[in-house]
Amino acid sequence: MAPIQNARVLFGSIPKTFPIPGETTLYDTTQTIDLETEPLNGGFLVKTLVLSLDPFLRMRMRDPSVKSYLNPFQIGAPLDGWGIGVVLRSETTGVEAGKYVYGVTISHQEYTVYPELGYLQILETHPGLSLAAYVTATGMPGQTAYAGWKEYSDAKPGEVAFVTSGAGAVGTLVIQLAKQAGMKVIASAGSEEKVKFMQSIGADVAFNYKTTDTGAVLEKEGPIDVFWDNVGGDIADVAIEFSAHKARYLACGSISGLNTGHQGVKNFHQIIRKALHVHGVLVLDLLPKYQEEFYATIPPKLASGELKYSEDVSRGLNTVGDVFVGVLKGTAKPVVIVADGW
Repeated sequence: MAPIQNARVLFGSIPKTFPIPGETTLYDTTQTIDLETEPLNGGFLVKTLVLSLDPFLRMRMRDPSVKSYLNPFQIGAPLDGWGIGVVLRSETTGVEAGKYVYGVTISHQEYTVYPELGYLQILETHPGLSLAAYVTATGMPGQTAYAGWKEYSDAKPGEVAFVTSGAGAVGTLVIQLAKQAGMKVIASAGSEEKVKFMQSIGADVAFNYKTTDTGAVLEKEGPIDVFWDNVGGDIADVAIEFSAHKARYLACGSISGLNTGHQGVKNFHQIIRKALHVHGVLVLDLLPKYQEEFYATIPPKLASGELKYSEDVSRGLNTVGDVFVGVLKGTAKPVVIVADGW
């Protein structure tokens, strides 16, 4: 078989604010691969099918000297993150051709040889769900929502929950978990379309934080017993101000400061005065405890329609740079279909 194109998205430079497609991320089509003869050296060859451009990837676009729990991207190397691929050839025991692999180290290129599974796992799919669902509602975002909620929310019927970025993949499931727990749910997002979606999945009070005063909403509808925060920044300070005594603050994301710098908590004294319970939600810490339960519970409910999710995708590896900027600005969903037909 003659070599074919193996397009990829490379890390080009460290951004100062928002990534710039063509500078920060480079779509490269110069590499080729022979799918029949490419050496595996005991590994396996994967065709990339679906990528999830989650906001945390922005934290990896940094100088290597800056320490974090996430490794930085390397200049000139392909990006990688959560995604799904199909095994084409394998010399690895237990990894068979035709199987799907899912995990956080899926390379942003069309074809990749992996030396071992490592952080990848064999994915068993549900007949009622698309592959795209496995990087959103049943992937890392859904697992984050489920595990974080189960571990830290201590939700009680009649209490009030506030969810920021409620139309995202994480927030969507959190809203529904809170409703199943018998809570009143307040949710915010950045467009009227997203407000309508949050209402459709059960949010009792849904509002556009860009056009509505968050403090006024929370003062009227609160106080908050569980605050699930995907955003950070000013809205977190407002939520703390209108939290109940011994409320639970589940800090899951801080997308507001990823490109402009993170600010400290101005209402820190309120955490003490109200005896708030603050928990950082890191899914990799919680998966060993909740992963099996998650897969037994959530995919069937999504497939049956008991739980709802949004499937809004982009197509083509060449769209990765633009889509990722859209994700960070709240104008795009993170899922990119690289290849169809599987």
